[in-house]
Formats: sequence, C-alpha cells, structure tokens
Amino acid sequence: MVEVFLRTLPFFVIIGLGFWAGRTRFFSPEATAYLTKFVFFFALSAMLFRFAATLPFAEIFNGQLVMGYLWGTAGVYGIASLVAFLRKLDVPTAAVEAQCAAIGNVGFLGLPMLAMLFGEAAIGPVMLVLSVDLIVFSSLIVILINGGRDGRLSLGTLRLIGLGLLKNPMIVSISAGLIWSSLRLPIPGPLNDFLTILGGAATPGALFAIGASLAGRSAERVQIAAWLSLCKLIIHPVLVALAVLWVFPVDAFSASVAIAAAALPVAGNVYMLAAHYGVAPQRASAAILLSTAVSILTVPAFIAWVSAV
Repeated sequence: MVEVFLRTLPFFVIIGLGFWAGRTRFFSPEATAYLTKFVFFFALSAMLFRFAATLPFAEIFNGQLVMGYLWGTAGVYGIASLVAFLRKLDVPTAAVEAQCAAIGNVGFLGLPMLAMLFGEAAIGPVMLVLSVDLIVFSSLIVILINGGRDGRLSLGTLRLIGLGLLKNPMIVSISAGLIWSSLRLPIPGPLNDFLTILGGAATPGALFAIGASLAGRSAERVQIAAWLSLCKLIIHPVLVALAVLWVFPVDAFSASVAIAAAALPVAGNVYMLAAHYGVAPQRASAAILLSTAVSILTVPAFIAWVSAV
C-alpha cells in the first residue's frame, strides 16, 4: 500500500500544484480553460490515436470486459438514481447525481496514471472503459435531462447525442486510431515522433488542468458530495470488481485495470454538463472536489488490492 501510494503521489502532487496555481490566481480561469482545451483536443487526442493505431484491434476489444464494466457502472448508476428518487428529486437532478456516482476521470487522470503504473498494456482496457463512459453514459445523461424536462425523447435530443459523439476528440482519436490499426498501416517515423512529443504533454497538462479547475470548485452540499464520493470511490470499483472477477470474468490484468479505473474520482465533464443544462452544478462541483481529495488515499488502496489479487 505504501509503495503504491508513493508511486501515485507524484500525480496528485501535480494536481496540487495546479490547485495552488488556480487558487492564488497565478493561473487564471481563462488560462485553465485554454490549457484544458489544449490537452483535450491536441495532447490527449495524439496520445489516444498513437496507442490505438499501434495496437491490433483484437488486442483492444474485449467483450467480457465491456460487459463487466458496463454491469458494474450501471449498478452504481442505479443505486445513486434510486437514492435520489427516494429523496424525491426530479429526473434531471437524479441523472446528474447518478453521473457523479458512476463516471470517473478516466481520460485526464486515469489514462496517464494507469499507463504509467501498469505499463502500456493497460491502454487497451482503459480505452474500452473510456469508450463505455463516453458512448453509453454521456449519452444517457443527455437523454434523461432532456427527456425529464420534455416528458419525451425527441429527435432533436438524438441528433444532439450523435453530434456530441462525433465532435468528441477522444472518440474521434480512438476511432481513427483503430481504423489505422485495422488497415495495418505503419506509422511513419516523423508522424510517430510528432504524436509522441505532443502526446507527452497530455500527462502533466491534464493533471495540472485538473488541479487548476478544482480551485474554482465550491464545497457546498457536503453531505450529498460525501454520498456521491462514496458511490464513486468505493461502491463503483467494488461492483466492477464483482462483475469482472465473477459475473463476466476476464483475465487478471484486464480486471485489475478496469477496477482501478472505476476507483477514480468524479470526472470534471460532469460539472460541465450540469452547468450547461443548469441542473445541480453546485453538487457536481462539490462531488468532484471532495472525491478528488479523498482519492489520494482510496485510489492507491484499490490499486494495491488489485495488484495483489
């Protein structure tokens, strides 16, 4: 546990450095926004494309892993939704809480961290987890918010979901990389160097951006944030562990990566969706802040556990 904690500590120190820069206004909100755009559209996309293009599709796709992660994530999504409905929340607000409980920071934090801790072999399982989050659950929250408001699922909502997927650089880069890989095209040396250099900025840039963005988060609704953090940091990885170890069993390495990915704190894009639709942005913000702070201890604990399994 101590060894894993020390290995993950540098990642959280960079997040802390970004938090300090944002809190002291050394890094303004505008600078944070532009750094996030750079990482999201360029550095992380370059990293994802390069990994996807150099891995055979057969080594990336694992139907059992997809089903296991989907089962575990749907389970915690359902638990959070049930608790929200018992508190008599409306459908859009319940959807935001469920999203906080189920969607972790796999793109900005998980991808660089797990690739470094588990090796490049972890990239395939992480990309599958990321794809499930982006395609299934990012679409689901849009459906629930719009459907909850309008009382029906309109063609406009489906069009919005489709355009959102097509415009998401992570989905585009993974898809383009897989197409490149399926065509068995070699990556020319200069292109590979370009992608390596640009993708190398993803890890420090993403971690710093996470910290700087946390500096603007509020700590309101602490009780709700604590419940959602419990769902995300504990219940989610436990359910995914049950799924990938027993319900839809996969090899030990893939299971370890999926469980570790499920243990990550709430993703920042949940707040962006909540703010965009004007649905409970404060509780999403508090959940992101609290879960990220607590994950300094819980993430190493789960990684140490899966490494010993």
